Amino acid sequence: MTKRKRHVIKHDNIVVFPGAVQTLIREGHLFAENYQYEKAVASFEKAFVYETGDEFALSAYAFALYEIKDYDKAKNVCEQLFTMGTSLYVEVMELYITICMQLKDYHQVETLITTLLEENVLPHDQVEKFERLKSLNREVSRNLEKRENAQHLIEEQEYELAKFSALSPNEQSIRIHRLMDSNVRQLKTALKAIIECSTIHPFVQSLALILLVEQEVAIDITVSKFEQTKVVNPANLVLPNQLPQYGEIKNIIEMKLEQDPTTLEMVQYLMAKHAIVTYPFEWHPFQADDVAYSYIDFVLTMLGNVQEMDYEIMDFLQMLEKLTELH
Repeated sequence: MTKRKRHVIKHDNIVVFPGAVQTLIREGHLFAENYQYEKAVASFEKAFVYETGDEFALSAYAFALYEIKDYDKAKNVCEQLFTMGTSLYVEVMELYITICMQLKDYHQVETLITTLLEENVLPHDQVEKFERLKSLNREVSRNLEKRENAQHLIEEQEYELAKFSALSPNEQSIRIHRLMDSNVRQLKTALKAIIECSTIHPFVQSLALILLVEQEVAIDITVSKFEQTKVVNPANLVLPNQLPQYGEIKNIIEMKLEQDPTTLEMVQYLMAKHAIVTYPFEWHPFQADDVAYSYIDFVLTMLGNVQEMDYEIMDFLQMLEKLTELH
């Protein structure tokens, strides 16, 4: 009597015993049925390393991912199922739509359900459910839009020049920092007014300009500080530490202080701060090498070493240092 041969899987020279993958998939289903979704995801993912799951395993995996709020990965698994041509089309589509709503892809949900209803691809007993989903999606989308509009109005008032100017420079700086993770395009007119206002602290002017540069906001702005004026467009500007003179000064300092890392670190720290205040003008009209050696002298003086120095540039650096003393 001959023994029945069983399929052996190899992965990265590791032999997987027959039935091990099926055991992991069964465990995944069992964990999912018992609401242990993190364990279910772990089991499915171990199994999928060795072989592609069938539609039942993948759909259970997608559901478990949804339950642990890993929406992006769950969405990708649903799309994989659609590509395969799953017999669980309606169930997976319902999950997919719910995931899109969690990801705030409301326009995609509206388009998707409208297409499903118009093309009559849904079973008759499922039509009402998807119509309710469409209605819910529209309501959630409208409510979010209302909240965003209300928040925008609040922000516009907070950054309106007259109100903003009444704050102390420290408070202004904090307000600008609050916008670091926000889309500032809707506030570009308010930020332009702040940057162009001659009574706004130079450091705050620069912070507002950097916000617009980081998000490549296209708007012409007239910047005036340190008796210099120029028209800039943030969409065409680079950040302070990417400007030409900054690079020149940095290279000179690094060569000069190669054997003195402590002084080098202090100089680099001052440079980085001061580059924000002077932005977008840098240290003009001074030459890069004069500025570099003055920074070294400045730090050595702070450390108690008396130096011969260019007092005009030194006064400028001391002014910049005072202007960076904001929280």
